[in-house]
Amino acid sequence: MPKSEANPSEHSGSLLESHKGYDPRVIFFYFALTVLLLILAGGLAYQQLFKTETYHERERVQSQRRVLVPGPRGNIYARDGTTILVGNRPRFSVVLYLDELKSEFLREARIIKKNYGKSDMPEAALREMPFSRMSRVSVVQRYLDAVNKIIDRSEKVDAASLARHFGDQLLLPYKLIDDLTGPEYARLIEGLPVRSPLQVYTSSTRFYPFGSSAAHALGFVRVNEELNVEDFPGEDLATFKMKGTIGKDGLEKTFDSQLQGEAGGTIFRVDPAGYKVNPPLEKRLPLQGKNLVSSLDIDLQLAAEQTIGDQVGAAVAIDVATGEVLTLVSKPDYNLTDFSPRVSTATYAAIQAQGGEFNRALSGLYPPGSTYKILTSIAALRRGAITPDASIIDCDGFLQKFNRRFVCYNGLGHHHDVLLRQAIAESCDIYFNEAGWLTKPEGLAEEARRFHFDRRTGIELPGETRGMLVPDNAWKERTKNEKWFPGDTANMSMGQGFVLVTPLQMACFTASVARGEVFTQPTLIHQPNRPRQKSESIGLTPEQRAALIEGMEACTLPPKGTARNITTIEIQRVPGVRIAGKTGTAQVSTKAGMINIAWFICFAPVENPEIAIAVALEGDTLGEEFGGGRNAGPVASAILKKYFEKKNRAAASPFQPAKGK
Repeated sequence: MPKSEANPSEHSGSLLESHKGYDPRVIFFYFALTVLLLILAGGLAYQQLFKTETYHERERVQSQRRVLVPGPRGNIYARDGTTILVGNRPRFSVVLYLDELKSEFLREARIIKKNYGKSDMPEAALREMPFSRMSRVSVVQRYLDAVNKIIDRSEKVDAASLARHFGDQLLLPYKLIDDLTGPEYARLIEGLPVRSPLQVYTSSTRFYPFGSSAAHALGFVRVNEELNVEDFPGEDLATFKMKGTIGKDGLEKTFDSQLQGEAGGTIFRVDPAGYKVNPPLEKRLPLQGKNLVSSLDIDLQLAAEQTIGDQVGAAVAIDVATGEVLTLVSKPDYNLTDFSPRVSTATYAAIQAQGGEFNRALSGLYPPGSTYKILTSIAALRRGAITPDASIIDCDGFLQKFNRRFVCYNGLGHHHDVLLRQAIAESCDIYFNEAGWLTKPEGLAEEARRFHFDRRTGIELPGETRGMLVPDNAWKERTKNEKWFPGDTANMSMGQGFVLVTPLQMACFTASVARGEVFTQPTLIHQPNRPRQKSESIGLTPEQRAALIEGMEACTLPPKGTARNITTIEIQRVPGVRIAGKTGTAQVSTKAGMINIAWFICFAPVENPEIAIAVALEGDTLGEEFGGGRNAGPVASAILKKYFEKKNRAAASPFQPAKGK
């Protein structure tokens, strides 16, 4: 039978049928899958090629920890550069390194859990038991018992403190016993194994060799969580910091950034539970802060403090040429040792109750009394209201003027023809009342501002008052809505009424008068070979200035000088030294009534002034005879005696005195 030829249309149909086996949906699925795989592969390649560093960095941050330890603070020296006023002493504590006890904690937890499992406690209650916390307390107490046995104590673990430390400060040593005694330290050093998680840890705490001496100048520190860290890596790591200190008063506060030590640090790798693994990755030792050499002379400081004793007040001594503060005393004071490392609530309350924290030298505001007559003299001389050799008044013990009676402190009077020298030496109130009226209140106020009585001195200490007051007509009208009366001028001329100054201001004023200028910038920092200060001239002629200084020297001499005790009483005498001074007694109102403020200002030697002093003491008994010559003078005398003793001893010594660093 002959073959029939194939039909082209049938052939084409069979091809179409065969292609019908490829479902378009399947094709799309495989296509999409291929694209997805390519994207995943590309992403993986991108992560491997470009994100490796990011993941490494993340892993580093998660697996590393940084521990910072504060550096010891710098020392504060007296002006000789060798006597330490503030230093550091070692403080010994028993510590336990919890991060080395992981296996012990786990083992103890299993034992405790097993023991509880044998009890009749319900399963639900068992699941709620804090076995990990219990195990930590148990293990730590065993170590503490070992310490107790060595030093004969019976300390117990504070579970709450341990839990906080474990949660927040695992890599820091946990203190079991703080501030060991010397014998305890010796026994533990001998009794503890060398390689043990239990160690004696040494830190530093502030040390004050002279206790309360110069407390207000030196200041104190308090615990601080912020540390001074310079160029140490790991800022992005979880950081464990041991507490440091920060200056809170005095030089400790003003120069805190200089005294602060530089923190040391260690970087560790940790496991997921936070325990250390492997040796430290990086380590740097802490560095001590920079030292500070103060201007204080501790011998003069102690002499002043011992003479003041339990009295209330202040004393400041200044180097006339440089303005360096040699002595800064404020009484009552406080023992700086009580603040190291921290002051108790009871002790701090007692200090505040007696006013010990208040710095009377630069924040105590007092009427200056008759010491202000030196300023009145300068104002009157410069304005031609008085002359050195002409009397302006006869003093019979009182003066009737402006429809009122003005009384001199000396009821018998100073008799006729009172001259400037006598008026200063004997502190004649009537003379200075008249000088004030002739000078006028505006002249007195202008002169006070010229000597910077209306502003802070700028000493490098926190807390200097802004409350000093130079009154005048405008001030009284503005603040009291009252007219200025002649009695106000009389009061102002004698340093009474509205005038308020600080002992530091009076010391600066005295140094300026000694130097023949109007301003002395005080400083508590010693600088060897510091240049002599220079400010505006006092503005007196040689004759006028000579009369002023002669009057101040006569004040310290018999027969009638109000400070003659300083040269006539043996215990106060400073042999071979001429002293120019001025006493003052001011009345102030207290809750208990009126009391006296005793003042004495002076400089010496008269012929070449080196040291200027201001002393202000508060009388504490109403009606008590309390005055500048009797009470404040001996304090200045003690400072002067010690100053010239040291100077004479140094001059006689074949060796050069120590220079400040």
